[in-house]
Amino acid sequence: MTRARSAFVEAQPMLVNATRFRKVHAADWERLEALVTRCEKRSVSALADDDLLALPLLYRSALSSLSVARETSLDRALVTYLEQLCTRAYFQIYGVPTSAARQLAHFFLHSWPAAVRSIWRETLVSLLLTIAGAVVGYLLVTQNPAWFYGMIPEGLAGGRDPTASAAALKATLYGGKDQPLATFATFLFTHNAQIAIFSFALGFAFAVPTVLLILYNGLMLGAMMAVFAPKGLGFEFGGWLAIHGTTEMFAIILSGAAGFRIGTAIAFPGRLSRGDSAVRAGQAGATVMGGTIVMLAVAGLLEGIGRQTVVNDLNRYAIGLAMLAGWLVYFYLPRRRDALAIPR
Repeated sequence: MTRARSAFVEAQPMLVNATRFRKVHAADWERLEALVTRCEKRSVSALADDDLLALPLLYRSALSSLSVARETSLDRALVTYLEQLCTRAYFQIYGVPTSAARQLAHFFLHSWPAAVRSIWRETLVSLLLTIAGAVVGYLLVTQNPAWFYGMIPEGLAGGRDPTASAAALKATLYGGKDQPLATFATFLFTHNAQIAIFSFALGFAFAVPTVLLILYNGLMLGAMMAVFAPKGLGFEFGGWLAIHGTTEMFAIILSGAAGFRIGTAIAFPGRLSRGDSAVRAGQAGATVMGGTIVMLAVAGLLEGIGRQTVVNDLNRYAIGLAMLAGWLVYFYLPRRRDALAIPR
């Protein structure tokens, strides 16, 4: 009984000190929290001159209070509150807050191109797989047209199959003006985005599904070429494809490359754990995918609108090659070394 009373008496000063500690510093904490909240909702420029000068002083005072709270074992709720408050204040004082417009500009000017350049090896592998798939698909269908129906879904073929006449095939290359162009573009964008997203998302399975998807995409391309080329429409089909295909295929190839980066990082993590290796690879991959959606949107517009209104073959080739040249310059033109570095 005596020991319990002694312990209770010893605990009393700590409780009193904690209460006094709060009373002494609560006003500063509340003011700091109010200033940080104002900065988060608007910006640092919203603070008056006196508040701007007081912000770093209040931050240092809060850090000192946090140190005391940890050392004297004050209640956990107070320690958590001070940790969160100091973290928020730190980002407002030492961070580099930028507007959404500046962040978007930095993404397109630096982050996205740097991420694409960082996976150039995977991009080359994805390109070679696409070409290999196209060659195999072309050879299989030219030797046995039955292969076409195993590669191309009936709905996607849209009458463009080995049984169609040259006149019917040619009509599909220059017709379609009666379709609602915006609706058609939306459908194509959704279809292409699904292929790209799956190529990236399935990369975690050691990139095996990504390899199969990229090969299958190439097979589909070769199978379609095998329908048009033997009937003397290879050049026309190339123009029909080029106006949107240079952007669309580039986007899918980049998506596959991003999936390869994650898959190989998991399969061969090196000195890092598999989780850490995947996280580092995912930084570049996610950045690439964010921009790839923009490319697919552009391809959807070219396919659903531009291709339906531009019916001259040379103009189609010119647009497609100009888009390809623009993407290559945008991604691979050397930039200053101070651009955002992507971890390898």
